[in-house]
Amino acid sequence: MRLLLSTICLLASALLSAAGAGPTLLFESDSGKVLYSENIDDQWHPASLTKMMTAYIAFQEIKAGNVTLETEIPCTELAFKEPPSKVGLPVGAKLKLDTALKALIVKSANDVAMMIAEALGPTHDRFVTRMNATAAKLGMTRTHFTNPNGLPDKAQVTTARDLAKLARAITTQFPEYAHYWSMPAFQLGKLRLASHNGLLQTFEGADGLKTGFICDSGFNVVASATRDGRKLMAVVLGEPSGADRTVRAASLLEHGFRQWSWKQLFNSDTIDNVPLDSSARDVLSVRHTVTSWSCGDRKTAARLRAAKQRVKRREAKKAEKKDGKAAANKKTAAKPTAAN
Repeated sequence: MRLLLSTICLLASALLSAAGAGPTLLFESDSGKVLYSENIDDQWHPASLTKMMTAYIAFQEIKAGNVTLETEIPCTELAFKEPPSKVGLPVGAKLKLDTALKALIVKSANDVAMMIAEALGPTHDRFVTRMNATAAKLGMTRTHFTNPNGLPDKAQVTTARDLAKLARAITTQFPEYAHYWSMPAFQLGKLRLASHNGLLQTFEGADGLKTGFICDSGFNVVASATRDGRKLMAVVLGEPSGADRTVRAASLLEHGFRQWSWKQLFNSDTIDNVPLDSSARDVLSVRHTVTSWSCGDRKTAARLRAAKQRVKRREAKKAEKKDGKAAANKKTAAKPTAAN
């Protein structure tokens, strides 16, 4: 699978300049140096990438000594009412903050995001106020939060550049929590909860960070990977499917690792010093481009399912034919030959 994705990346890297569905940004984590960018100041709905800020504030609270990873946080009525993706705890049930962070980051649980917000806020509204104050301190000038989980709200917006600043803050200020972002799955009781980040299973060196999806935003990801001590990050917003999101992010990262050269020594553009794009657009919906049944694209979803089934049938026939040939060759080899 890694070989297949690598091949796809090499093909896709030649198309990096082609118009994409949404903003993209490739940069070095340590220096913030920009290696590739498209429309990085266009506003976009962050969807569950919002949970990166929720986790960042939780890390700040731990560092300040206000809570620990052993602190238990309760499921409130407001958290209980949040729609999926969720863990589904009853009102009054509790999770240790360590488990809550795993559910927030790996499972992308909306109810747990609300639990964390109300536990640390100590109210939803006060936590959201802190989210926006923290964004301002990080220089996220075109970001505004209205909730801690990224559920649809027209006023909840960000940009690729702002998300890059948040991702850098997380990885540079709190490296001790890197394991949360690189977990492909974790166990919660009898449940095994898996990450939506396909890169963690398929891309060499992948180690984070977070995916997000709502119909109006399309499929988003802030992805990171480390090879030979060099960490790169890619922000991809507005892809039409989860598969497209994975391939686009992988192609950017692969491009960055393969194209490093002496020329980059003279590249002084960073996510902090590149001038704000004066023609940057306000937020828009890409719902019409999303190939998801839940977003109303039933015809495309049905076509995709049918195409996948056709591919599976072809692969099954090839495998059957191959097995038949192998059996025939084995039978021929077993026949006795005449002595000379």
